[in-house]
Amino acid sequence: MTIWTPQDDGYADLSSHDSFAHGAPHNTFARLRRDDPIHWTQYPGGENFWSVTRYEDITRMNKNTEVFSSARGIRMEDQSYEEYLARRTFQETDPPEHSQVRMKLMKAFSKTSMAQYEQEIRDICAEILDPVLEQGEFDATKQIARALPMRMLGRVVGLPEADLPWLVEKGDALIANTDPDFTAHVMDKLDTDEFRLMPFNSPAGAELYLYAKQLMADKAKAGDTAGVLNMILKPGKDGSIISETEFRNFFCLLVAAGNDTTRYSIAAGIQALCHQPELLAQMEAGGAIWDTAADEIIRWATPAIYFRRTATRDIEVHDKLIREGDKVLYWFASANRDDSYFDDPFRVNLMRSPNRHLSFGQFGPHVCLGMWLARLEVTVLFQELAKRISHIEAAGPHKFLRSNFVGGIKELPVRVTLCSRHFCQDARK
Repeated sequence: MTIWTPQDDGYADLSSHDSFAHGAPHNTFARLRRDDPIHWTQYPGGENFWSVTRYEDITRMNKNTEVFSSARGIRMEDQSYEEYLARRTFQETDPPEHSQVRMKLMKAFSKTSMAQYEQEIRDICAEILDPVLEQGEFDATKQIARALPMRMLGRVVGLPEADLPWLVEKGDALIANTDPDFTAHVMDKLDTDEFRLMPFNSPAGAELYLYAKQLMADKAKAGDTAGVLNMILKPGKDGSIISETEFRNFFCLLVAAGNDTTRYSIAAGIQALCHQPELLAQMEAGGAIWDTAADEIIRWATPAIYFRRTATRDIEVHDKLIREGDKVLYWFASANRDDSYFDDPFRVNLMRSPNRHLSFGQFGPHVCLGMWLARLEVTVLFQELAKRISHIEAAGPHKFLRSNFVGGIKELPVRVTLCSRHFCQDARK
């Protein structure tokens, strides 16, 4: 039994956010992988682009940053050079510039550094789960998946606890800027360019700019020179420092990506539990499954649907001539369901190994900085959930984001049965 049936007819418009409003158009991706893996895609909203859909092609091309550059933007939308400079973060740079920024932060987000937060994450999960599960029926995205990531990001980055709900709201408005449930400033329906120099072309970016400036002023006044935010401000080995605009863009990225991607991985995992009942029993049994479960849940979720590159010279791939300046989109959502690499990709297999999915943008220099935190959060959340419930099922239809960039279930009504504490398995074993 599969737990997800694609809703598209195999010819979905990949440039349209509406094509993803019921989940990724996997029939279309399957057709393209089979018949046209380097596909020239029409884009009414701007310049056309190449869609790369096969796992093997994406992993190979993602390594080749000399030909496929991030330094013209990472999203489908076109922007002027002025807009690119105003909005860019280290994601929109290539080595060696990209590497210099990463080096400042790698230690803070390393596997070893993240491991020290395990008990803290476990305690937060207990605080979230116990009152929510007692309700019996609830929205798992809003009341569980949404609650954990920002609280943890606040601890890691050093953000005031009282500010976190507001930051979640602004992060949603940034990264889900094509969904009217999250912003009144819907990007593909704009009739103004007032915020074109702000992150994600969003008024939330302007608000977060001001917040970041005041936050760092308050930290300086208090003598707080530790933490991730101060790391990014330190000079690199070559003496270079990031500008104020680059710092504020980095802060916006941290708030948006650190919140949403883990949230939607957790939501997708809970959805899988509703439709594959054996998964909960496997989690309850514990053991070696916890070495592999998080990566399978994150593969299943694929919260980053695609990333864009721009060709720096002419190159031929699968007999298609990609010209200098062409946009090239790596569809991670397609690669993570490519049955030439993944066995039975439309089924969640918590013991899948190896599992070199592309949800973190692997096989290139832009691999997700927060991947170890995301893995740990997903692992601990499901360990704690499996300890507390004996059954979970859908209590209504789930709803996806209206976005072809961020894949996520924004509403997930579920019904749970609590297990007797006497008979609960300890999922941490």
